[in-house]
Amino acid sequence: MTTFTSPRTTTAFYIQAIISFGIALSAVVIAIYQLRAEPWIQAFLTMGILYLVTSTFTLSKVIRDRQDEDSVVKRVDQARVDKLLSEHDPFNTPG
Repeated sequence: MTTFTSPRTTTAFYIQAIISFGIALSAVVIAIYQLRAEPWIQAFLTMGILYLVTSTFTLSKVIRDRQDEDSVVKRVDQARVDKLLSEHDPFNTPG
């Protein structure tokens, strides 16, 4: 029987992703704050960044959920094949 293990990310990769996101978001926020423009332009850019961040999280969740669904379907299909193979007796002749 084949067992499927889901790939796990390492703690280092997880921390790197969080730090990278924090640095990128901080850089954009500081850039907008330092921008020599009228406040409404800064507010518009800030709203755009917030929309981009939230839509990125949503897209990531949708992609993750799609991959989870695919892996569950593959595991169920594999379990069915394993059951059929375990019940099959090639030396049994119908009769």
